[in-house]
Amino acid sequence: MSGPTRTHLVTGAGSGIGAVVARRLHERGDLLVLLARNEGRAGDLAAAYPGAAVVTADLAHPETLDDLALPDRLDSVVHAAGVVGLGPVADLSTATWQEQLTVNLVAPAVLTRLALPALRAARGAVVLVNSGAGITANPQWGAYAASKHGLRALADSLRAEESGHGVRVTSVFPGRTATPMQEEVHRQEGKEYDASAWVRADTVADLVLHVLDLPEDAVVPEVVVKPR
Repeated sequence: MSGPTRTHLVTGAGSGIGAVVARRLHERGDLLVLLARNEGRAGDLAAAYPGAAVVTADLAHPETLDDLALPDRLDSVVHAAGVVGLGPVADLSTATWQEQLTVNLVAPAVLTRLALPALRAARGAVVLVNSGAGITANPQWGAYAASKHGLRALADSLRAEESGHGVRVTSVFPGRTATPMQEEVHRQEGKEYDASAWVRADTVADLVLHVLDLPEDAVVPEVVVKPR
């Protein structure tokens, strides 16, 4: 998209879909604000994306987000970070529930709240990388699906609340995608992992960038992408 250089806050830029989105935005000359969970990861991101601003906070502890120094204007916030822990409800520990609900739902809500003044100033977009589990909850996926169903509710409420400020909100629901997280899911499921069987992270990133580049006269509330 032509025009002034835009600025994007991206979580999960170290791996998977978030890494592809960050790379694509960086390659085309957009400015990046990247969230790292610790100083070590911050150094890795700074080296991978020269010129990017890297801020440090742990999504597992959303209170650490309160001290973030954010720009006055943000053209988008892309929530791509997440964790997954499978198991039947009968066996899932309190810690497993708390981690997934905190990282996948509470932290995005807190970070979005903190970024809203900058998003309103730029009439920007919030893109929440959700999951097929945010639409359908299958056996063993109770905690993760609950966090992603909640993320969809967050997006729906935010979209209605912020439309008057010009902030657009999109939920992206990828099916199984060839990422390190998917490899971890297969490990937890006890299945062999074949990346070629699943949607490429680049394909999902294409959708995210399409949403970010929409003219101001349109919004995509939700988009679903599945393996063939």
